[in-house]
Amino acid sequence: MRNVALLIEYDGTDFVGSQWQNNGRTVQGALESAWEQFSGERRRVTLAGRTDAGVHARGQVANVQTATRHDETTIVRGLNGNLPDDVAVLAAQLVVNDFHARHSAVRREYRYVIDNARVAAPLLRRHATHVSKPLDIVAMNTALDAIIGTHDFAPFSDGAQEGSTIRTCFAARCTPVDGWGQPVVLVDIAANAFLRHMVRNIVGTLLLVGDGRLGVDGLALVLADSRRRRPRALAPAHGLYLMAVRYPDELWAADTRV
Repeated sequence: MRNVALLIEYDGTDFVGSQWQNNGRTVQGALESAWEQFSGERRRVTLAGRTDAGVHARGQVANVQTATRHDETTIVRGLNGNLPDDVAVLAAQLVVNDFHARHSAVRREYRYVIDNARVAAPLLRRHATHVSKPLDIVAMNTALDAIIGTHDFAPFSDGAQEGSTIRTCFAARCTPVDGWGQPVVLVDIAANAFLRHMVRNIVGTLLLVGDGRLGVDGLALVLADSRRRRPRALAPAHGLYLMAVRYPDELWAADTRV
């Protein structure tokens, strides 16, 4: 048996999530169906991260155990020939047998995209959250300082969690850019792992800071509030992207990495 890692991009709009479910289309289901059509094998495809309905990915990673002897180029071409238009395999790489897309990862990087123009851009409506009020980027970056480091992020999570809720946030930053002629704000957050809805709750609360409804200590107050009495908000799913998953040994050449 060989172990193959896959670098995957998808538009999450029409998926009920990344993980297999019995109530609609999933990214995992699309990948497993494409793998069976390509190789003749029925295999479990393991994803590095679970994304909600509507969440997109530029750098999702998966792995699959296989008996096929096809090379990486053929695997990419064969899978893409059987995948729907809203999923693509960008690269494939043979990895050691004990590589696990989820458990071997040491860093995940997410990006949240905000259309900050007065009038929402129709071209961005499925891929960015519209906020018409100009955002205070300086205040938002000041607020983000509070989440960098190792903390119990339970106040920013939703639902039951498996195991510890302590995570290490390596970086968090807001950056204004131009997108389709619109003022766009990018919120980038990197951590060793994330809890359910953690990024969306951080961004939703950050937007309260950006429009003046919370002070720059807003994130710090929520983070310290184990009883969850502080105001917070859940940002919409369609503005969120899984940009990259990192491993102790880099998997992808520079021209295929996100």
